[in-house]
Amino acid sequence: MNIADEGIDRLAIARSVLLEPAGLDESDLTRALAEVFEHRVDYADLYFQYTRHEGWSLEEGIVKSGSFSIDQGVGVRAVSGDKTAFAYSDEIHAGALLSAARATRTIARQGAGRRRVAGMLTPGAGRTLYPVADPIAGLDATAKVALLEKVETLARARDPRVVQVMAGLAAEHDVVLVARSDGLIAADVRPLVRLSVSVIAESNGRREQGTSGGGGRFGLAHFDDALIDRYVREAVDAALVNLESRPAPAGVMSVVLGPGWPGVLLHEAIGHGLEGDFNRKGSSAFCGQLGKRVAAKGVTVVDDGTLRDRRGSLNIDDEGNPTQCNVLIEDGVLKGYLQDSLNARLMKVPVTGNGRRESFAHLPMPRMTNTYMLGGKDDPREVVASIERGLYAVNFGGGQVDITNGKFVFSASEAYWVEKGRIQYPVKGATIIGNGPDALTRVTMIGNDMRLDSGVGVCGKDGQSVPVGVGQPTLRIEGLTVGGTG
Repeated sequence: MNIADEGIDRLAIARSVLLEPAGLDESDLTRALAEVFEHRVDYADLYFQYTRHEGWSLEEGIVKSGSFSIDQGVGVRAVSGDKTAFAYSDEIHAGALLSAARATRTIARQGAGRRRVAGMLTPGAGRTLYPVADPIAGLDATAKVALLEKVETLARARDPRVVQVMAGLAAEHDVVLVARSDGLIAADVRPLVRLSVSVIAESNGRREQGTSGGGGRFGLAHFDDALIDRYVREAVDAALVNLESRPAPAGVMSVVLGPGWPGVLLHEAIGHGLEGDFNRKGSSAFCGQLGKRVAAKGVTVVDDGTLRDRRGSLNIDDEGNPTQCNVLIEDGVLKGYLQDSLNARLMKVPVTGNGRRESFAHLPMPRMTNTYMLGGKDDPREVVASIERGLYAVNFGGGQVDITNGKFVFSASEAYWVEKGRIQYPVKGATIIGNGPDALTRVTMIGNDMRLDSGVGVCGKDGQSVPVGVGQPTLRIEGLTVGGTG
């Protein structure tokens, strides 16, 4: 089976799930798009979606809650110049589709324009980055409960100081179909699973927490005994390290960021500023910087939606365009922005496969997929050993950024104080404060250990949440402000 065949196979699945139960076929989709073009619009599309979601959670030794939901609907979008009209229905049938299509015409004057809807829908090329099987059906209820109970048993057996264990298991089966006025029809079938582990350890009246987990676009069988044991070990060890932590020193200092999940700082402080809409509107700190040096030599940042089985990957984006590997910063020079179709057209640049939306009830916008910095040549041990006095941040909790100026604040959930190249002790309460564009110019060492996160990222923008991936190698950055309690 070649790549195109695999793409059409997903289209067949989407037709059977989304169109056939409602008595619809592609002639109905063409008719709805033509209804939009009764007025002077430039572009229109239909986005059908069917999502099944299941979640289980364990606390205090028992599975306390379980949830199951099914959501489906269709969104209709019309674009005229830089104006967009959008309507959606949580019912899929011909009447709802035509009503939504008529509602979107209000952004344009009556009377047909030069642009017309294509008379026939043609399947787009597809690819296969993940399986089509429904992950919810991969394990029965008994097996899912047993998996969570295994987390509880392993965590308590690892150390007697563990006093509380919480675990969550989630699975999602998502089927989408996009029909566009330029004649393209495309579909995707997207699995998504996640296992999260959180433990609380207590010693001498002090309690601290540790977390771990992961996931991606595959089935629940991915969480085998070895992986469950690893997640439990990481969570328990993090809690025990935090039990020994001291107040974090404060001041301006060198900071080393560990590989993997600390790339969330890169995602927030830099990635959002490279999304096309912020740059088209002039609100990003990176606006007008294409072709200019914005980072230290050696810094290369990419956004890649084509990584197999990764949480942030997609066969097609939510506008039907194939995802890509987009180089954003190359050897310190800004090369491009992330684009959906609207902003690409207005900025007169190609789309990059980054049009994403939370659901059929939301408009697409430029969003990241898997955003990471490529590795360098430095030994990670030498990066840490190079610090005279500073912070080594291994893991991060929450953070926030102002994309207009790049200023960020992040809290470290696991960090260590380093003096004369040696780790001295774990610290608690460290916050890292800086400016994203400025921090990029202060990178002085780049490890050869680039690693992606374990598959837990969720990105929020304008009230919409989508799954993403992050990653980076070990990095040394000069002159960051560390806020501490010591």
